[in-house]
Amino acid sequence: MMEQEPIGLYLHIPFCRQKCLYCDFPSFSGQERYFQAYVAALKKEIRVMGDLCQQPVSSVFIGGGTPTVLSAEALGDILRSLQESFFWEPNAEVTVEANPGTLDDQKAEVLFAGGVNRVSMGLQAWQETLLRRLGRIHDRADFLHSVACLRKAGFTNINVDLMFALPGQTVQDWEESLRAVAELGLPHISAYSLIVEEGTPFYKLQQTGNLILPDEETERTMYEMTESVLAEYGLQRYEISNYAKPGMESRHNSFYWQGKEYIGMGFASHSYWKGIRYHRTGNLKEYFSQAKEGIFQREEEQILSQEDKMSEFFFLGLRQTAGVSLRDFFHRFGQDAQTVFPEAIASSIADGLLCRKEDRLVLTKRGLDLSNQVFMRFV
Repeated sequence: MMEQEPIGLYLHIPFCRQKCLYCDFPSFSGQERYFQAYVAALKKEIRVMGDLCQQPVSSVFIGGGTPTVLSAEALGDILRSLQESFFWEPNAEVTVEANPGTLDDQKAEVLFAGGVNRVSMGLQAWQETLLRRLGRIHDRADFLHSVACLRKAGFTNINVDLMFALPGQTVQDWEESLRAVAELGLPHISAYSLIVEEGTPFYKLQQTGNLILPDEETERTMYEMTESVLAEYGLQRYEISNYAKPGMESRHNSFYWQGKEYIGMGFASHSYWKGIRYHRTGNLKEYFSQAKEGIFQREEEQILSQEDKMSEFFFLGLRQTAGVSLRDFFHRFGQDAQTVFPEAIASSIADGLLCRKEDRLVLTKRGLDLSNQVFMRFV
């Protein structure tokens, strides 16, 4: 069993106390009446998939939604089901997403006792006015209280999510957010620009001209200052949007970027397992019905071709500042990358977007700025 390739797990908790105005994730607010039934259904799926999966688990991510809207008892039940149903690698990374305003001492203690060793906290902004503008349920004091609860319980590996290019946000606001969080001594920060997704309240505001975003030059300044500010605090960029102290990089995210397999469980969860991509139903009542039958259906199955896998090796792997290994490409696919993608590699190097470092291809600084242009060359 130990010789098999390790796998990652993703569990989706689709509930929030309040839906943020920019969010297009599959999640709901005001659905507390379904919490108990959902946890029971999820535990059943965990047992079913644990029986099917013989690979050792090296990473788990419990996301949402907001997993910590569930009770401490429910969170403990889910974690016990995971521990009992799968074979675990020693020192597996187990991450839970949490939002300020939904975490207390009891939940933090239950998470730590249940084997969680990493928490990803959604702050998004330091300024109260911006938090209200985003539709967040918390204020800065709630965030600081949540961090204190986690540290008291024993957590040292804490990530914080921050967003820039927000409505009404200034460059000074962004720098204050970066420095305020970094000065807490946390080992990981994810820094993303706001993307206005169709179907969200922000999208509707934008369509009517009532969402005023920073201009392109201001957004560029925010983007470019992130790396230099966080470097002052020992947080090094290791992926387009992620910064960590040495050795504290997210193992679970690396599963996605390196094309490794993972099993998703829960409403609307996505999987890539045994060469097939698929997802669970996005209808909550249908998910409950499938759980009752003990048969969880795969939707939109996609069997990746060798060409698909080779393309993904590049456009996912190049997100990492370490780039991709040509040696790894050959070992995985039995072909030379420069023979498979001669034009994409040559043109990207000629345009100053990629560079060769020993056996690796790495995005240059300009390449990081124009990463989507590079990725499209490998599709």
